[in-house]
Amino acid sequence: MIHKKAKKQILLVGNPNVGKSTLFNILCNRKQKTGNYAGVTVASHSGNYVYKNEEIEVIDLPGSYSIYPTSEDEAIFSRYLIQEQENYSGVVYIADAINMRRSLLLFQQIQDLGIPAIMVVNQIDEAEKRGITIDTKKLSELLNIPVFETNAKQNLGIETVREAVFSNQFKVSDNNSFEIPLEQKALVYKVSSNTSEKNLYKIWTLLAADTYLGKIENIHEIITQEDSKCSVPKRLQITETVRRYQNIDKITAQITEKKPQLKELLTEKLDKILVHKFWGYIIFLLILLLIFQSVFFLAEYPMSWIEDFFTWLSAFSADHLPEGPINSLVSSGIIPGIGGILVFAPQIGILLYFLYLLEDSGYMARVVFLMDRMLRPFGLNGKSIVPLVSGTACAIPAIMSTRNIENVKERLITILVTPFMTCSARLPIYSIIIGLIIPDENFYGIKYRAIALMIMYLIGFLMALFSSFILKSFIKTKIKSFLVMDLPTYKMPLFGYDFKLVLGKVWEFISGAGKVIFTVSIILWALSYFGPPQHKDEILATESSLDHSYLGRIGRTMEPAIAPLGYDWKMGIGILTSFAAREVFVGTLSTLYSLDDEAPEGKLIEKMRLDVHPNGEKVFSFATGVSILLFYAFAMQCISTIAVVYRETKSLKWTMLQTVSMTLLAYFSALIVFQILK
Repeated sequence: MIHKKAKKQILLVGNPNVGKSTLFNILCNRKQKTGNYAGVTVASHSGNYVYKNEEIEVIDLPGSYSIYPTSEDEAIFSRYLIQEQENYSGVVYIADAINMRRSLLLFQQIQDLGIPAIMVVNQIDEAEKRGITIDTKKLSELLNIPVFETNAKQNLGIETVREAVFSNQFKVSDNNSFEIPLEQKALVYKVSSNTSEKNLYKIWTLLAADTYLGKIENIHEIITQEDSKCSVPKRLQITETVRRYQNIDKITAQITEKKPQLKELLTEKLDKILVHKFWGYIIFLLILLLIFQSVFFLAEYPMSWIEDFFTWLSAFSADHLPEGPINSLVSSGIIPGIGGILVFAPQIGILLYFLYLLEDSGYMARVVFLMDRMLRPFGLNGKSIVPLVSGTACAIPAIMSTRNIENVKERLITILVTPFMTCSARLPIYSIIIGLIIPDENFYGIKYRAIALMIMYLIGFLMALFSSFILKSFIKTKIKSFLVMDLPTYKMPLFGYDFKLVLGKVWEFISGAGKVIFTVSIILWALSYFGPPQHKDEILATESSLDHSYLGRIGRTMEPAIAPLGYDWKMGIGILTSFAAREVFVGTLSTLYSLDDEAPEGKLIEKMRLDVHPNGEKVFSFATGVSILLFYAFAMQCISTIAVVYRETKSLKWTMLQTVSMTLLAYFSALIVFQILK
């Protein structure tokens, strides 16, 4: 019988955007989100793989340029690397073949901390395209550690890394590459002689990053008031960086050879247009319009097939299940409710797939660069565009991605305005309402509906900017921030890999929304199937009408508050249930129209189009449709997002201010536009 050895833990470490997450996914057979720009990994992720009967745990840390944290994601990185050193066997350091100079700065700091490490030089193929050759054998001799070449996206060199980890080839540096400055030596030696920590550079690091002072035992007893004057100021961190680069330049001169290029690289040619101060924005808008056109055009047939299937399934269950409550619950409650949400899975998948392709190709990094100059007058910087763009998929990971924003003020503002971005949960609402009120016609080949959808996305973005402009006057800070980033080379997206990622995200949407809709459908059915007695001595029959059910009574009670917005009681119930998740609005309407015996026949959108008030007016008029669109563009209709905002800000005040202000803005915007258009 073969017994597994004890689990070994390793860390994946490196600068942002060097391929750590891709290597992590390959090693652990995972589907962690990757992107061709900094800030994708903002928290540590763990996974496992088994090699030669040994289980290896891999921790993928957020990317960082230095051991000194300047933002929340870098703090996660530094805390784990320094404070958990006894828990892991070593560091697999991912270096960027295109920028070895920058990669070696953080690596030298890790070596000087006494951390066992091996180096993996990634993106060798991209370096060769630029005429850059890396002598990894010479690099290994100079650093005195094993150095391996990989191309993570092509799965090349991965087995060599697995073997190096298995055979424990991690090495600790014999010599420090950085000498502690003379003015701090006395303090560092004093701490070392009075504690169990003997690594001088580690003490220097802990003193420089005051976040970690408490980790040195008896630190407050050791450091006197006079000693505190000798603490490590920021200027000496800069001095350290300068001195390290002097040493690094000697190394890179010996290991790097660059052949002169006869032609401009494709990347440089494309960037003359794609990051142009005028044409760059025009091209970005055209790309968005193309994506939204595809959302309607490509999804038309699969959406129709899904809707036909659930219509058939509902009719089949109604015909074959025994008459009674169970029949009504399944055929008129659960199936229409779940079908009303699943029908939008193709649109969500298409949108996410295009976004993944843009990230994978390197274009999204250009969007970050372009937006920096636009966002600064509004109290934001280019890094804010990462969570804002990510918010078009889901606000929850988008808000978490603000951790890579160093400036506290800009991070808080970004958190507060990100929910205005149109997330995938809003897409079902926008799609069905736009389909109701916008004709299916073209403008020079572009669907009016695609233009309307792009307008909704732009409205969310503009409201985020407007809110940022207001918030910057109330949230004060003296710190100035600057956007420093490398623009990666353009790459051919991994179409199959991105498709797998999209399938995973769509399944998350289906399973997450499906659970909520399943629960909501049962509750709605129960409230619609039963009701209070109509008279004192009369028990309401189980076959009660929807208007006289508990659900009808709840809807009629709230109707006066929503009637000025153009909504009937069914829409009111939809808004109420969508606090669990925005997309539940469509599922709720699907269930309600299925339960209503007086509702028109046909698919959900046809039922909504033909529904009329008692006076003969359309329930979903143009004015009502625009009112709904604006309400959901601005409303904070997501409990999970509220919870994440509180967790990231640690402030009940800002969380409640955001929730209440967005709800009031949504209500009064919808009210005004309906009263103007009706």
